[in-house]
Amino acid sequence: MAGSGSSLFSGFRVLGLYSNHVPHVLRYHQKHREFYVVTSVGKCLHTYNVAHLGIVSVSNSLQDDITCVAADRMLVFAAAGRLVCALARNKEVVMRYRGHEQEVRLLLSLGDQLISADGGGHVIVWDVHAGDVYLRLHFDPSTFSVSAMMHPSTYLNKVLLGSSQGALQLWNVKSSKLLYTFPGWSAGVTVLQQSPAVDVVGVGTATGRIVIHNIRADETLMMFTQDWGPITSLAFRTDGPPVAASGSPQGHMAFWDLERQQLVAQQRHAHNTAVAAATFLHGEPLLVTNGADNAVKVWIFDQDGGGARLLRSRQGHRAPPTTICHHGNDGKNILSAGQDGTLQSFSSVHERFHKNLGHGGCARSISKKKEQKKKKNMSYGELRLPAITAFSSATARQSDWDGIVACHRGRLATTTWNYQRCTMGAHHLQPPGGHSDAIATAVDITSCGNFTVVGSSCGRVDVYNLQSGLHRGCYGDKQKAHSGVVRGVAVDALNQLTVTIASDWLLKFWRFKNHKQEEEIKLNAAPASMKLHRDSGMLAVALDDFTLLIVDIETKRVVRKFCGHHGNTNGMTFSPDGRWLVTAGMDCTIRTWDIPSGSLVDCFLVSMAPVGVSMSPTGDFLATVHVDSLGVYLWTNKSLCGPVGLHPLSADYQPAEETLPGAAVHEVEREVISEEAEYAFRSSEQLGAELVTLSQLPESRWKSLLHLDAIKRRNKAVSAPVAGTSAPFFLPTVPGLTPRFATPIQEVQSKVYSCGPLSQRSKFSSALEACLQAGSFHVPIQLLKDLGPSAISVELACLSPEGGGDSSLLLAFVGMIDSMLASGRDFDLAHAYLGLFLKLHLRSLSQDAVAMEALLRLSLRLEAGWADLRASFHQSLCLLAYAKSALL
Repeated sequence: MAGSGSSLFSGFRVLGLYSNHVPHVLRYHQKHREFYVVTSVGKCLHTYNVAHLGIVSVSNSLQDDITCVAADRMLVFAAAGRLVCALARNKEVVMRYRGHEQEVRLLLSLGDQLISADGGGHVIVWDVHAGDVYLRLHFDPSTFSVSAMMHPSTYLNKVLLGSSQGALQLWNVKSSKLLYTFPGWSAGVTVLQQSPAVDVVGVGTATGRIVIHNIRADETLMMFTQDWGPITSLAFRTDGPPVAASGSPQGHMAFWDLERQQLVAQQRHAHNTAVAAATFLHGEPLLVTNGADNAVKVWIFDQDGGGARLLRSRQGHRAPPTTICHHGNDGKNILSAGQDGTLQSFSSVHERFHKNLGHGGCARSISKKKEQKKKKNMSYGELRLPAITAFSSATARQSDWDGIVACHRGRLATTTWNYQRCTMGAHHLQPPGGHSDAIATAVDITSCGNFTVVGSSCGRVDVYNLQSGLHRGCYGDKQKAHSGVVRGVAVDALNQLTVTIASDWLLKFWRFKNHKQEEEIKLNAAPASMKLHRDSGMLAVALDDFTLLIVDIETKRVVRKFCGHHGNTNGMTFSPDGRWLVTAGMDCTIRTWDIPSGSLVDCFLVSMAPVGVSMSPTGDFLATVHVDSLGVYLWTNKSLCGPVGLHPLSADYQPAEETLPGAAVHEVEREVISEEAEYAFRSSEQLGAELVTLSQLPESRWKSLLHLDAIKRRNKAVSAPVAGTSAPFFLPTVPGLTPRFATPIQEVQSKVYSCGPLSQRSKFSSALEACLQAGSFHVPIQLLKDLGPSAISVELACLSPEGGGDSSLLLAFVGMIDSMLASGRDFDLAHAYLGLFLKLHLRSLSQDAVAMEALLRLSLRLEAGWADLRASFHQSLCLLAYAKSALL
């Protein structure tokens, strides 16, 4: 059965990746007035602001690993294999340059042109905007292998090429002419850098020599020699002091005074690997460096003697992490131990909350007298403890004493660490007596944070007090709990029971206080690791035969058995409620087991085998680490965002591969682009069929339609009473006691004058009649929008036969309102026009059966539309009330 990926987890982001061996690029944003540094991380580009080293953007993934980067004022250029891409806004690929037959190694931005060089000796000059090849040069790699490129300042259309054979060539890329050849200094050129002085260029060589050369006069001004090997980077200060900085493969940096022509300062171990690039900020005493140790650093020159100090940095593991777990109950921090020997904390909220607890120093365990003697013969690396193989953390008493205990590779003593101070702790926990051949293999801290239990390869299981660091006893007779290597220890939530497993195929239960054994279970294979969920009392045990056991520590019985992995289980973690067990295996699968039903409910493949897995205590993220990867990958739990249909998977289920967060392949990139095109922005007319939109007209244009009579009475001018005009003396009178004038008899006529078929209708009535046949009422609606309230009242009054219209116009107006409600546009106008229409013509409409049928259909549409709106209003009001109650 073929799978379709994970139905429970989706990739979110990767933590702890900052840089690799590709030299960075520095950019200046004129509008923001801020410097940005662009680094390469695999197939993506990361952009950081230099002011805080906060990440600004992450580019879309390219089809291959990035080999070199360049930038101009608008675009960032990245070479991935034989393809060169131009990225806008540090993210989107807007242009691809194809033409190289081998991997591109060098990029140089030169105005509207881009110069690229590959390993086969081809140098191509591209037109940046058109994407065409402007010039193509070919060099014989055996005589002139291009190893560095630079544009000399003020040299129009000129580029200086350096070779691994040592010679330099100055070319005019517009006329395709070789202007001059520099013989070199009998050493391969590794770096070319423009100095603040015109015509002066800094040249770094493979022998460690730094040459300051005037290319106009072909004259060497000065030379320096670096003792640490080839020059990997070169930079010049531009804020005043004439200082040049050079980098080395060992990670050291040297600073040279160009006036006195001497070394003024050096920064050893600036990086743990070769310094990939070093760049001074223009006009500022700041130096930005990056290296393959996964670090980006900013140095400031404010020390006496011209030295630099570290101002800010972003750095992760420089070797793949092997063990991770969440620290604390909020699920925001992830502790990670790597092969580089460091213990680090990554925050899923923001990078500024990342912590580096550093390396452990073995000099702490040496006496002070022996320490000074050993330090003389020890190197920088020998003073560090080996990599951490297992660790445990607790937050209950971390404010009072150390809350992290770690086991190191090849060492019996375990170390303590303080999370809040980000330092190594005060204790080295080691059992009494000589056990020189034993090493610590497993550790667990009690939930109260007072004790830690440590298992070793000789079968010992010891208990220590974390406050004092004193040994508080051991389990088993003859100071041995097992006859084999202890591979897991755990203590329950109430410090009543201790569980241990070892390579002797035994699972043992001990009383925590008196260290007496209660019961043991004989397993079917040697156990590899175990994980305890303290709240539910469920213990997961991974065996060497790739099976999983779930043991209830209350009844001390095996309650579930899972089979499915085709490789060793490298990590296990429980969901917060204890219902799911998530396991990661060497078969590159991450599986989720449902413990109550005893079935596999989710499974997916990853490209690199996972070596550690941890689910946050809040259940929102799953964190994984993988072989040969420096990052910590986060996966979101879909079940927290909506209903997820989980069902048992069959035994022959073939999982589909899920892309690691932040490492998409080219096919996925194309899918994302097509998806963005499919869900492009649509106009308001298209949105009207799904939503209710208002007309955005002033309220005075439609809100007063039903109150025109009251408005006219209110606005009528009040005039003083005027005496009547005296009657003429010649008017005849009627005889009688009361004198009255005699009036001539006239025929009484109706005040309403009907023009009949010769009457001339208004534009609105004509448009309404024309649209009755076409079915589109856009024109009459627009005519009504342009009229004022009084004019609208007159137009609607003229629709009836008494006003010069006929019954067909009344039906057409009802159809116009129906179309407005069906489209959802001009919701306020439709109701206002309908209210005035019914006020004027309801009596005449009630006598027409056809009109009443049309009004009945319109009433049903009104009720349905209002039901949807009312549900939306109630939902919004309920959510608002809940938010207010939460704040109170």
